[in-house]
Amino acid sequence: MKPSIRALGRLKTGQMNKTEAAYDIYLNMLLRAGEIAWYRFEGIKFRLASNTFYSPDFAVMLPGGEMQIHEVKGFMMDDAAAKIKIAAEMFPFQFFIVRKEKSGWNVTKV
Repeated sequence: MKPSIRALGRLKTGQMNKTEAAYDIYLNMLLRAGEIAWYRFEGIKFRLASNTFYSPDFAVMLPGGEMQIHEVKGFMMDDAAAKIKIAAEMFPFQFFIVRKEKSGWNVTKV
């Protein structure tokens, strides 16, 4: 008998999954090292259309004041990919997809 695999579904607002929690630890290290000035989990919500919103995982501020959006993904569903691309076209932030790899974090600009 094969073991069943179940998705956790969406977590409550403000609750991190394991990958987001690991990235939070990584960002905290960057903050303490002075490589970033500030970050917040689910700290920004973008309105993409009248009834469509995008809430990225992390808002990150660099020491010079530049704001970045970091979306942490193990895999990406089509709607999430579309929302981040639309937000990147609409708003003056740099958007990144973050994936956990054996060697560390793969951060790719959208």
